[in-house]
Amino acid sequence: MLTKYVTNMMTLGGQAPVFESPDAYGLDYQDVTFTTSDGVSLSGWLIHGGSDRVIIQSHFGVQCSRAGYTPQGKGFPKLYKQNISFLRQAKSLVEQGYSLLMYDLRNHGNSGEGTSPYIAWGCEEAKDVVAAVDFISQHPDYQGADIGLLSICMGTSATAFAYGLPGGLQSYSNIKALISVQPLRYLDYMKAMGMPDFLTRRVNAYNIKRGGADLSDSFFEYVPNIHVPTLVIQNSNDPWTNMDSVREYYQLIGGEKEMLWLDLAKNRAAAYDWLGTSPQKLSEFFNKYMK
Repeated sequence: MLTKYVTNMMTLGGQAPVFESPDAYGLDYQDVTFTTSDGVSLSGWLIHGGSDRVIIQSHFGVQCSRAGYTPQGKGFPKLYKQNISFLRQAKSLVEQGYSLLMYDLRNHGNSGEGTSPYIAWGCEEAKDVVAAVDFISQHPDYQGADIGLLSICMGTSATAFAYGLPGGLQSYSNIKALISVQPLRYLDYMKAMGMPDFLTRRVNAYNIKRGGADLSDSFFEYVPNIHVPTLVIQNSNDPWTNMDSVREYYQLIGGEKEMLWLDLAKNRAAAYDWLGTSPQKLSEFFNKYMK
C-alpha cells in the first residue's frame, strides 16, 4: 500500500544505527543515559573538553543518530553516498575547549521507544531537547556552564517546539546561543518530493490513526519564542525544502540572528556533511556568545 510505504519512510524508527564511537577520534567521553519528562530513556555521549561551555547537538530525523548518517543498510534512493560523521565537528569543538552532549532522539539510535513508536518530526522530540538541557544543567561537572544548541533539521523543529512547552527551553537562562541547520516543515518536504496534496493528507491521516503525531503541526508557531542569538545555516541548492520557508523561519526568530547561505551540491545532506568539513564556522559563532 503506497500510503503505508510513504508513511513508514517518513516516520518509522529503527533506521539509524550508532555506527561509530568517539574512541576512533581519541576523545575523552562517557556513555550516559537520562530520562525525559514522559519517561523515555535517552542514550548519548558526554564528551569532555571543558567545564564552562557545553554544546548540545540534536540530530536530524529518521535516518540519523548521534553519530550521524550511514548509507549502510538503507534502501534506494539513499540520502547520501557516504558516511556523515558528526564526531568530526565534535572533535574540533573539543579542541577549542567545548564539551559536547551528543544523544539519540527517541526512536533513534540506542535511545528508547517513545510513548509512540513513530517519529513525530519534532513535536514529541521537543521533550528530548529539554531533557538534554536539564541533564547538563544538573550535572555536577557542568553546573554554571554556558550551553549552546546545535540543532539539525528535525533537531531544529524539536528545539522550536521545546521553546513552546510549559517549563521548556525559555526557562533556562544558561542557553546562550543556537545554531539551526536547515529548518524544514513536513508539508514543505512532502511538496518538494513531488507528493500531491491528497497523498500528503492521506499519509498524515494514516500516521495519526496508527498512533503517530499530527505532522501538519508547524513548529513555526514557537520560533518567535527563541530570543537567544541564532545562526541559521541553509544550503541554497537543497532540493528538498522551500527557501521562502527558511526565510520565514529566520524572520520569525525573536532575538539577534544571522543567516548563512551555503553554495553546495544539489543534495540536502551536503549541508550535514559540511558541518564536519567547516567546523570553524560553528565555533566562530558560539565563541561570540559563550564564555
